[in-house]
Amino acid sequence: MKRLIVFMFFILASRAFSQNLQLHYDFGKDRKYFTSTIEMFKPDEYGSTFFFVDMDYNRGGNNSVSLAYWEISRYVNLPFVNGLSATVQYNDGMLHIKGTNMDVPLGHIWLAGLSYPINLGFVTLNTDFLFRKDYLSENKADGQLTTTWFVPFLSGKFQFDGFMDIWSTKQSGENKVVLLTEPQIWFNLTNHLAVGSEVEISNNFIPGENSLQVNPTLAAKWNF
Repeated sequence: MKRLIVFMFFILASRAFSQNLQLHYDFGKDRKYFTSTIEMFKPDEYGSTFFFVDMDYNRGGNNSVSLAYWEISRYVNLPFVNGLSATVQYNDGMLHIKGTNMDVPLGHIWLAGLSYPINLGFVTLNTDFLFRKDYLSENKADGQLTTTWFVPFLSGKFQFDGFMDIWSTKQSGENKVVLLTEPQIWFNLTNHLAVGSEVEISNNFIPGENSLQVNPTLAAKWNF
């Protein structure tokens, strides 16, 4: 579903500012549609702000927007530990049920917690430890672990980035652990244009599907 997502550029220098527009063609089973993603990451003297907006184009008839989804995250630097920050995040969206006239909410979600960069030497994992309030979950509160990465290589001609979310939820009396990860690989043709691929890997994420799902894409990205 994401896009994109995703994604975050937290290991860039604090003065960096990045925004991009992506267009993906999804080759997943029973998918075969385009998804657009717009992302922005902007640091400032107090922390940083990140958001993205995903749209799927799969509505019956003219293949107009069938899903609209967005997330925004605000990070505020904390003085006690170098690299530690507090974060508040909000997610929301709407999904069209194909073959019907129904649009259903995806449920607005609030998250709050702490973020810390975990340096593994070859990669830095920017990791969020979050309390999650999902209004579709039967629990009063759930937990979520989010990690993002950004790895340039071959003198910056290629980059490997992405995210992984793991969270708990309870629906129809059943407790579940949901996994969603979207690694991306990009080849930078110019300073602005890149081509690449994303693989959406999920478990318990797609409604009605409890098995592991793998959905690859081909994509282009414009940095501006």
